[in-house]
Amino acid sequence: MENLIVVLAAAGVGKRLGLGKNKAFVVLGAAPILVHNLKQINKINKLARVVVVVGASEIREASEILEKYQDEYYPGMKWEVVAGGKERQDSIANALNGIQGTEGYVAIHDGARPFATAQIFERVWQAAKQTGAAIAAMPVKDTIKAVDENNFVTGTPNRKVLRAVQTPQIFRLGLLKMAYNALKITGAVVTDDASVVELMGVPVVTVEGSYENQKITTPEDLLWAKSLLKQKGELAVRGNIHVGSGFDVHCLVPSRKLILCGVTIPYELGLDGYSDADVALHALMDAMLGAVGMGDIGKYFPDSDEKFKDADSMELLRYTVKLLAVAGWKVGNADITIIAQQPKISPYREQMEANLRKELNLAVDALNVKATTTEMLGFVGRKEGIAAQAIVTVIGKK
Repeated sequence: MENLIVVLAAAGVGKRLGLGKNKAFVVLGAAPILVHNLKQINKINKLARVVVVVGASEIREASEILEKYQDEYYPGMKWEVVAGGKERQDSIANALNGIQGTEGYVAIHDGARPFATAQIFERVWQAAKQTGAAIAAMPVKDTIKAVDENNFVTGTPNRKVLRAVQTPQIFRLGLLKMAYNALKITGAVVTDDASVVELMGVPVVTVEGSYENQKITTPEDLLWAKSLLKQKGELAVRGNIHVGSGFDVHCLVPSRKLILCGVTIPYELGLDGYSDADVALHALMDAMLGAVGMGDIGKYFPDSDEKFKDADSMELLRYTVKLLAVAGWKVGNADITIIAQQPKISPYREQMEANLRKELNLAVDALNVKATTTEMLGFVGRKEGIAAQAIVTVIGKK
């Protein structure tokens, strides 16, 4: 009787997701992405065990997550957590080194693909039993262009022969171990496990995956995943309301534009800062992030990063909205106070509120922008700078 061992590759840092942690640990609905994977995998017939590969510093956290959710999501599953390597291929090699023998089959699956059903695993496994190497894949929907280093089109491949490769990728265990041993000798760099056996001249067959079997890489992907869970009736609803506050100050200097809440205000001075120094939006974003324990804008948009030099703070706000959304939160209402001696803010207040209502998707009675002076006192009174404070409520959607 042949059993299947699943290696779940979850050692990536998930930089593009922007949440500052392993994306496999990010909560999707009622449980982390890692748990959703194991829930599907546990439905596979003749499953032997699962080897979860994470960063060396994440072994304890991963183990605690797996223990916490086991009884509810994957009762009776045999699993273990091992340390990954520098690159993905190093992580898989580490996992294979810990698997004894060469008999049976091994499935390699991306930890960021939580919607690979047991049926997909079964289809790919059946093909692997016939050929030794099989992978999930789907026909490409879009026309694909090949380009040169200057982005000029050099050719248009026939879409009928193209496939978007997914995981699981399933192999005879002995074959994949042999291929990875050979890879160490050649030093080749690969992006998936099928490529490892292809280098040995072994044919790989593609099997129908699913368009739902997408890899979660960006905030947009996570929003899509939450939407899919909602369609499936698996998205738990949370009615928590949190409150956050933010405060920011920038000095006024010549030769800078004065931008507040995305509105450029004609004035002889502008606010100094690494980005466009929109002090009102900076206070707002800090309040949003603080309400849900996600730090502050310096964490996500550091002034040590060249890409944020002169950045449009409205773009930063859009990204902050996405950060909250992928974590299961939305802004319920916002109250912003701009503290400035000059210039007068009232002529621009209506446009400021319109900008923010659009970006935060708020009703008229859920957003307020107001201004005050310090009665000529302090640095604001001396027209040396402008300050802003914001108070927001955020509503949990999970």
